[in-house]
Amino acid sequence: MRQVVKNRLIFLVIAIITYSLGFQLLPSEFTYRDLNSALPVIVASFGYFVFLPVLHWFLVIKAGKQKPWKIILIFSLSSVCARYSFPTELAQYFEFIAWVRYPIIGILLLIELYLMYTIVKGLWQARKLKGDPRLHLLEKYKDDDKKLTMALPLSWEPASWYYAIPLFSKKHLKAIAHLSSASAGRLHYFALCSLFVILSGLSYFLLFELSELLAIIVSSLFFYTLVFLTANHRVSRNYSIYIIENNLVINNVFIGFMMVNLDDISSVEQVEWHKSSNKEQLCLGKGTGKGKEGNIRINFTNEQTYLGMFGQFPEQVSSVILHVNEPEILKASLSQ
Repeated sequence: MRQVVKNRLIFLVIAIITYSLGFQLLPSEFTYRDLNSALPVIVASFGYFVFLPVLHWFLVIKAGKQKPWKIILIFSLSSVCARYSFPTELAQYFEFIAWVRYPIIGILLLIELYLMYTIVKGLWQARKLKGDPRLHLLEKYKDDDKKLTMALPLSWEPASWYYAIPLFSKKHLKAIAHLSSASAGRLHYFALCSLFVILSGLSYFLLFELSELLAIIVSSLFFYTLVFLTANHRVSRNYSIYIIENNLVINNVFIGFMMVNLDDISSVEQVEWHKSSNKEQLCLGKGTGKGKEGNIRINFTNEQTYLGMFGQFPEQVSSVILHVNEPEILKASLSQ
């Protein structure tokens, strides 16, 4: 596991533990002169609003080269947790969270409407596109980092439908090679689809007595995941690596990808690489042995951006290791 991924998991575990302890150990009542009730509140306040933000800054933002504004998310999450875990006397100071829920709901509604608009527009435009809708957005906002950061996650929605429905992706360029991944297997795909269908029905059955509306929402979300699973399978099986308009596109299943101009590739070499030799190296695809393996190394003249986790965790890399089914063909294609 690469250090940047390990840092995110470490922060996630520590955040869950910190918030969980806050909900479990904080007293229901608070007295300023009572040290027994004041001390847990002081410790929790330090953990919520000092310790976790600082930890997030160093482990996620600085180590992962993320945007500094993302630290606002931690302060917002801590405020929500404080509203529902702090004693009543202090929780009222976070009552603004309850008031801002209305504009937040309004904003979410606007986002949903915009999302529906992008889906319909993206599907309509996908009839004539030769490639991934995400690539067109990436090209459009390549010089505007802020707009790209906000818009890129939304592009996965029309891209999911684009790949999930063969009719829309029938004009997609053919792959020059395929990354080895479990997602490309038919059995793996049908197993995941079956699992989410079961979860959809089970969630509705379990939540129906509590709230019919909640049961419908949760069940629908599980069922809607089938679109993403289908897109993920078809990308992994058919469109792992291809060239479009002098750009090399590498799809790490469907949650991450990178687009590199062919002029920025300095060399392509066949290798026998194993994860144990360099744990920090970005490696896409998995070999048949234990752990990550690679048989192709692509080196770049300057750092390129790998967009992982739906574009939310961009990483700068100077080279990438791939495990593909036919390394000789890929090397020959890129060498030309």
